[in-house]
Amino acid sequence: MCRNIHTLHNFEPAATNDEVHAAALQYVRKIAGTTKPSKANQAAFDRAVAEIAHATGHLLADLVAVAPPKNREEEAAKARERAERSGRYAPRVPAAS
Repeated sequence: MCRNIHTLHNFEPAATNDEVHAAALQYVRKIAGTTKPSKANQAAFDRAVAEIAHATGHLLADLVAVAPPKNREEEAAKARERAERSGRYAPRVPAAS
């Protein structure tokens, strides 16, 4: 579950609200131990995601970077290369029409 949380600080362009929300959602899923809460827990789950996304936004705004911002495309290419070397990467093949 939490493997999908990526570093959001010090990238150009900066993290979007959608990326912050996705990270908060993954975090809450991990803590709750479920990807889909029951109806009884949905409100608490949604509230936690919103609060964590809000706090994360403040954190990202307040952090000071000492290194130049990283380029998203370059970092993604490096990650793919590492995954290929480790055998964990399978390129996506378009579906036949």
